[in-house]
Amino acid sequence: MGEFADKLAAQSPAFQRAYLGNLAPSLVKSRNFEKYYQTLTDFDFITAKINHPEFGVQPLIEDYDLIDHTKMSNHSEYNFKKGTSLELIQGALRLSAHILVADKRQLASQLHGRLLNQKMPEEIQALLAQIKQRTTTPWLCALTPSLTPPGGRLLRTLNGHSYSVNAVAVTPNGQQVISASDDKTLKVWNLATGEVIATFTGESFIYCCAVTPDGMTIVAGEESGRVDFLRLQGMREK
Repeated sequence: MGEFADKLAAQSPAFQRAYLGNLAPSLVKSRNFEKYYQTLTDFDFITAKINHPEFGVQPLIEDYDLIDHTKMSNHSEYNFKKGTSLELIQGALRLSAHILVADKRQLASQLHGRLLNQKMPEEIQALLAQIKQRTTTPWLCALTPSLTPPGGRLLRTLNGHSYSVNAVAVTPNGQQVISASDDKTLKVWNLATGEVIATFTGESFIYCCAVTPDGMTIVAGEESGRVDFLRLQGMREK
């Protein structure tokens, strides 16, 4: 993948873990925003963090949230154009997350396909050039914009049911999503990360679901006519 990957691979596992986990936060803490921008638009860093067994796509997505772009406009160190580029890259990663969790080898194809647009900022154009130069394994390189780009209505796809989804409900605090499916399961999702918090298996197809106004209980209706009441509070990620 290049000099960056070779140097990182030569380090101990402990160093690699500390470097990939702490680099972005330390740059923000020291207000080295220029280096922060460079790091999060570097395809080698993106690839290394996604492929590290203790990180992956979600921790990388969270690196882009270390700066609240809406509150940085008054800081002289802040570069609005580069901040916009970071938001676009983060959006592309979030749209691709459900695919990258299953197959990290699709990183190049996903980013290139979602960011390939002549109107993209120069930092994005540089990233696209990096992808072409540094991807050494076979990948699908789109010639025209072919995947849903960031910045639109679609933010993230939740992938986990094996059959049709019949109903969806959102908790009052907006942090979890409940989905009912013909695969006889009801899933609770973390909306911020896209991860499954809990899965409940019913006796038959689950046709509907709702959350009580206090956010404490899920109500689900099954094909068999059974109504299930599930305690939402205290569920742990599985």
